[in-house]
Amino acid sequence: MRLLLIRHAETPANVSGALSTRPPGPGITDLGQEQAEALAEALADTPLDGLYVSTLRRTALTAAPLAARLGLDARVIDGVEEIEAGDYEDLTDRQSFQDYLAPIKRWAEGDLDACIPGAYDGRHFLERFDGAVAEVARRHGDDSTVAVVSHAGAIRVWLGGRAANLDAAFTASHNLANTGVIVLVGSPSDGWIIETWMGEPVGPVDVAARDPLGEAL
Repeated sequence: MRLLLIRHAETPANVSGALSTRPPGPGITDLGQEQAEALAEALADTPLDGLYVSTLRRTALTAAPLAARLGLDARVIDGVEEIEAGDYEDLTDRQSFQDYLAPIKRWAEGDLDACIPGAYDGRHFLERFDGAVAEVARRHGDDSTVAVVSHAGAIRVWLGGRAANLDAAFTASHNLANTGVIVLVGSPSDGWIIETWMGEPVGPVDVAARDPLGEAL
């Protein structure tokens, strides 16, 4: 199947640099709405068989213009939400962000037992994201094209562990802008190959936003 992993549009938390991972979470900014509309325009000719969003409100708001454009329902699926910030939820200082990232970087080195204080370890994250992708594949089959609107950290870390042609170093060092699209092909059983990483610009970018999760990790 062809799977489009899409980062949500800009949120107030992206602008302030806050670690916001708890549902329902913030909505999207005015610029975020422009980005969502641009995403719908960019994918207007993409024949999607399904459209999914996470449990966080910003993904549903991002998907809404695309869903309306293509006549699809954006369905909520558990497992593709952002990596939980735990004790660092809503914090904006650099040290908290670095402390949040420290266990995630250890996951990339193979230490999946590393735990984010107040949250979960790498095994928990990969199992939930794997489960969501497997459920999407089960519902739609091999020849389908499906889009999932998710989150920067979750997308990058999952691809770093699951994409056959790119490693964790690549996904950590390459940014993922709001409404950035990553296209991959494959299946849960055969593995995944990334075809394009933000191969086409989608919407305007807020150059003043702090947005640490979208920047290189």
